[in-house]
Amino acid sequence: MKILRLTPSDNLENAINGLTGPAEIYLSNGVYRQKTEIKANNVTVIGEDRFKTIITYDDYANKIHADGKEYNTFRTYTLCITGENVKLYNLTVENSNTNPAEVGQCVALSVNSKNFYAENVRLKSTQDTLFMSPFPDDLVLRYRGFIPHNQLYMEGSGVHLFKNCEISGTVDFIFGCAEAYFYKCDIISLADERNIGFIAAPAHSLKQERGFNFVNCNLSADGANKATVYLARPWRDFGKCDFISCNTGGHINPQLFDKWNDTERDKTARFSYHGLDCAFTPSPVGWSKALIKDEADKIINICKAKFSAE
Repeated sequence: MKILRLTPSDNLENAINGLTGPAEIYLSNGVYRQKTEIKANNVTVIGEDRFKTIITYDDYANKIHADGKEYNTFRTYTLCITGENVKLYNLTVENSNTNPAEVGQCVALSVNSKNFYAENVRLKSTQDTLFMSPFPDDLVLRYRGFIPHNQLYMEGSGVHLFKNCEISGTVDFIFGCAEAYFYKCDIISLADERNIGFIAAPAHSLKQERGFNFVNCNLSADGANKATVYLARPWRDFGKCDFISCNTGGHINPQLFDKWNDTERDKTARFSYHGLDCAFTPSPVGWSKALIKDEADKIINICKAKFSAE
């Protein structure tokens, strides 16, 4: 096992990508103002303190790139993971932009690999905080030659795990197509001048059996107004999302889910819930599904098995 210790004066991308795993990289406290892609496989990055070890940058969708085009959502990341079996512990990944209504989307973490694990990690941004590949098929075609191939294209689906993490944002701040499990995470909805928010924006294909799974999470507000935030809306047809045994604050709209503007994705979205501890009387949209206990327990058991294997 290779061991590497880094400080904010070190270049993370150069140091980590020069390794062949397995390796452990320890980051001392401080602000790492670096836009970073981790390409190395089988590496574990461990911060000294999740509040004091901060990787941050400030790219945004409307910004003009060196190629003369706008950054677009998917080039705004602070940290991008393209290596397989990368694990993050005890640190913060932040996109420091705070007004997406003016600057557009601003990704903190982009996971563009099949297998990824995060524990005790803070992800901070506003709109589109966390992206999890694969891309929807139509975007693979649209962005060919615009986004690097190793970030854009991934054969098959991925499994991404988040345990005891804190994820904050405003609109669609957890989005993508991965099979993902959020276990005992704090999901925080921030203030947005548009006065509307959406936690998840899944875009899974119909062939994917599992989508985004939120289990025993705490859904709270830090500025979002009462009843202005929806649990999820489908970014593409067939997007899948399950919320199980989560505490939901009064910022959540009683309808729970939204169909995405003037689309008819309510006819294909696969959204469900079970055992929500609500600070309001829920009145879920008719096209969502209330899971029975056996169905919810199956997802819980799959979730726990995924984390036990780590």
